[in-house]
Amino acid sequence: MLAGVSNVSIQLNHSFPGLRERLREATADAHRELDAQFSSFDLTVIAGYRRFLQASAGALLPLEDALEQAGVVRLFPDWPERSRRAAITADLRRLGSAAPSIVFVPPLTSGGVLGTMYVLEGSRLGARYLLKQVADAVDPRISAATSYLSHGAGKRLWQSFLSKLQGDGACDEDDVIQAARAAFAAFEQAADRA
Repeated sequence: MLAGVSNVSIQLNHSFPGLRERLREATADAHRELDAQFSSFDLTVIAGYRRFLQASAGALLPLEDALEQAGVVRLFPDWPERSRRAAITADLRRLGSAAPSIVFVPPLTSGGVLGTMYVLEGSRLGARYLLKQVADAVDPRISAATSYLSHGAGKRLWQSFLSKLQGDGACDEDDVIQAARAAFAAFEQAADRA
């Protein structure tokens, strides 16, 4: 009888996924498309790595601006520790380039802040993989410009973000999902224009 009860609870958990699972499912296609688009940048040569950073900055900078305009620091008091604006700007400067702000990001709601943060904080996980690719670069200028990809290494930023995401029951989940999709779209647009 106990086994039957646990099977029912497992089915109920899968029937009503949490916000994190809904976000992952709702953005899976956009995530795959963005990964494919960014994989076209050869991170082991200076021109490819510079274009990758320019595309990343083209979305990151306006997304971070929109987060700050929406008061991200109220939800995430450690925002200054999370922001990667200075890191990507410094990397591009090391490579002789400016950090462009390529896409337009409309004002964000509090749900929009969470959805945008889901994409930005999740991108740190992918950055670890990309950092391994960059390590294969022969040009020392590339390995000297990895502040963006290594930003937050050793900190529990993703875990603390998930705690906030799972603990915020007051937000409109559809708004969070829409903002996450819009953040992925911003990176796609920036990659197209880089």
